[in-house]
Amino acid sequence: MLRFSFATLLALAPIGASASDLADRPGWAVYATGLSYSELVGATVDAITANGLIVVTQAGPTKAAANRGITIPGNRVIGAFNNDFAVRVLETSTAAMIEAPIRFYVTENKDGTAILSYKRPSHVFAPYLDAGGDTLAGIASELDDAFRKVAETAVNPSQ
Repeated sequence: MLRFSFATLLALAPIGASASDLADRPGWAVYATGLSYSELVGATVDAITANGLIVVTQAGPTKAAANRGITIPGNRVIGAFNNDFAVRVLETSTAAMIEAPIRFYVTENKDGTAILSYKRPSHVFAPYLDAGGDTLAGIASELDDAFRKVAETAVNPSQ
């Protein structure tokens, strides 16, 4: 009888295997596009500012991995918010501000296209509704609308 240890199985696993393309999940909005990764990153940054938010942060492992000689699909997190929302959230719940900025996520698919996704702000702020009440729920709803507008603008940059 042939026996394999777990370590042997791991050693036989394909090297360079990558995760699958991002799919829908509870609390998220996911927009598949025909845009390339770099096109969608640029369109998302432009759409954030065009829709009244500010790019607060950007981070991703793609370039750092390339500097180490590792090729991975494009992957960028773009944090967006604005001071009006920040002040209003803080009036309802100090703890809720740990979630700001709320992030857009641009991921490159195996076929070279890209996906724009984000956790809906109402999902992100849900754990703080006991403290923030209806006012925080209203702000989260406004942010849901703002993030949807950003996403729709980013995935249709020619319109």
